[in-house]
Parts: sequence; C-alpha cells; structure tokens
Amino acid sequence: MKKVYLFFILISISAFSQKTFDNIKSEKLGTERRITIGLPASYETSPSKKYPVLYLLDGDYLFDPFLGAINYGIYWDDLPEMIVIGIHQNHDGERFDDSTIDQNVGVPFEKGAEFYEFIGAELLPYIEKKYRTAPFKIIAGHDITASYINFFLYKDRPLFNGYICLSPELAPKMEVRIAEKFAQVKEPFFYYLSAGEGDIKKIKEPIEKLDSNIKVANNPLVSYKYDLFKNATHYTEVLHSIPSALYHIFEVYRPINSAEFKDKIAVLKSGYADYLDNKYNTMSEVLGVDIPVRMNDFKVIENLILKNNAYDELGKMAEIANVDYPRAMLGEYELGLMHEKMGEPKRASKRYQNASQMEPIGELTRDMMYEKIDEMNTLAKKTK
Repeated sequence: MKKVYLFFILISISAFSQKTFDNIKSEKLGTERRITIGLPASYETSPSKKYPVLYLLDGDYLFDPFLGAINYGIYWDDLPEMIVIGIHQNHDGERFDDSTIDQNVGVPFEKGAEFYEFIGAELLPYIEKKYRTAPFKIIAGHDITASYINFFLYKDRPLFNGYICLSPELAPKMEVRIAEKFAQVKEPFFYYLSAGEGDIKKIKEPIEKLDSNIKVANNPLVSYKYDLFKNATHYTEVLHSIPSALYHIFEVYRPINSAEFKDKIAVLKSGYADYLDNKYNTMSEVLGVDIPVRMNDFKVIENLILKNNAYDELGKMAEIANVDYPRAMLGEYELGLMHEKMGEPKRASKRYQNASQMEPIGELTRDMMYEKIDEMNTLAKKTK
C-alpha cells in the first residue's frame, strides 16, 4: 500500500509542481475575487513554452478533481500540460449572484453581467499577461455555472475554444440558441455536455433537447460529445465526466493507439505520412500544443508505409524528421530506406553515410548505419 500511495504522490508532484492562490482586484465586481492557479512542472524549466489554459467556474470544488484527472493524463502522455485556473465562487454563495440572469431574455443580468465582464475584461487579460499562455482556452462549470459558461459562446467570436458543461441548469432558450450558434461556427471548436441518469428532471429534459438540437446542426467544425452516465446523480456524474471531457477535447494529442490506427489510419489507401503531419499540425494550430512527433507514432506510420509499399512517402517522413529532429540521423535514414526499397543501393548508401555522421535516435545507431552502408555497397556491386 505504501508503494501505491507513493506512486500517486509522484504523479502529482511530477505533473504539477506549483499550486498557488491569488486575489484579483476587480473594478467590475467592486471587490476581490480569489483564484487557484495550477502551473505545470515544466513551467520554470521551459521558459519559452506556452500552455493551453483551463478556466474552472466553481473552482472551489472542481479544481482538485480536474487537477487529478489532468495529472493522470499527463503522466501517461495522454493529455498535454496546461495551466489551470479555478475561480472561487462558494465563499459567500457568490455563484448564485455570479449566475444572475434575466429570466425573460435569458442573458446575464446585474451581478451576472458584472461577473461576465470580470471574466472577459479582467481575469483573462490578467492571466494572459502574467503567465505564458497559448491561445487555446477551455472553460468548465457545473449546474448553474455550466449553464453560465455558454453565454461566452453567444459572442460573434466565442471567447473560449472549448466548453465543458457538467449537468447544466440551462437558461431560458439556451437549448435552441446554442444549437443555432453551432451552425454558424467557422473555426474548430469543442463542446462537451453531460448528465446523470438520475439527474434532476427539470435539468435533464432541457439537456436532452439541447443534445438533439446540436445533432441536427451537425457542423463538422464542432467537436461535440454528450455523455449520459448510468447510475449517476446530478453530483456523482461530475467525476465520470471530467476525464471523458478532457480526453474528448485533447483526443488528437494522444499517441496513436489501436483504435486510432484501426479506424483512421489503416483504412487509408495512401497519405500515411500526411496523416501524421496533420495530426501534429492540428495539435499546434488548434490546441496550441507544440511537441515533436513521438518516435512511437513515427514508427507506426513508417511500418505501415513499408507494409503497403508506399515507398515514396518515406520522403515526406524525412521532411517531418528533419523539422522535429534536425540534428538526428532519422531524416537521412528515411531517405536511405526510400532509395533502398526503390532499388537504388548507391543512393541509399550515400544517405546512410550521411546519417552515420549525425546523432543517434531511438533504435537508430551509427553501427546500424555502417551495416546498412556495407549492405548497400555489396548490393550495388551485384547489380552492375
């Protein structure tokens, strides 16, 4: 038991080294608002790195559950590092004032309007000025705060790129307005919605209507998921939803697994290298996460190219390798492999010779390159 306990402590320490608190003086609210900040372990050691940001309403009780799920995902490289901001709303029942709406028109009203301005005009600029943030922003809430976050979606250009709505108590007309907005979206956008099978009836029915309307909108730019958890209540469904929501939004970040390979890659007739390139470009351009192509992912695609005799695609693999690993022998090796498979041993030998002068990477070593050079030179003599 001690070893297991230590294991989870190490996950927490390795994933998030800093958890701090801050008080933001707000002119919009006329008071201070307390927030919790979670910074990734690499924040201090990677001074040029920028991170996606997750903003949590009801941060008093949602921060730790989200943090735990993120820690776990980071440990297995299924989720990227991110900055987490928890907004405190339960000291004096602020969540109810913060979520005040005009029941007739279904938009923020009085203190609810002030809180809306606090987030957009004060909190986000404060965080983006103080920390190294990527453009990709997610917001999450539960119950009335899950409903409230949708108001940021009403803007001509939504303020956030991803929304996590846990059992939202939807505002009037929201089940129609959200779907209408989805039909107008012109940039990649993520939306997660959930409820418990045993959820409160007056909450569950509008959620189901919203789900139906969103499916009718059917905009390919909207990455949407709805979960209805069996044997879950309005409160217990939150712990089911958090990992599901995060893994949905960051699906493209995950290393290639058997499901992705079977459903998306193996069915391709060509363009295997392009798939790999697009996967990592999407991480960068949509999620704001820049990482080099994982060697395991690279190997999966290389093997599929060889299996399908698509040798010309090894040239594209070399381009990818030279961008992400410019000092390593990977790019020259791929070109050598391409010429070898195309029956050009002299040209292959030259590329393997170039590779032998560069840095080893993964299973590629100088000894391996020397063996390939001898093999190609022998083959070239036989084919004269």
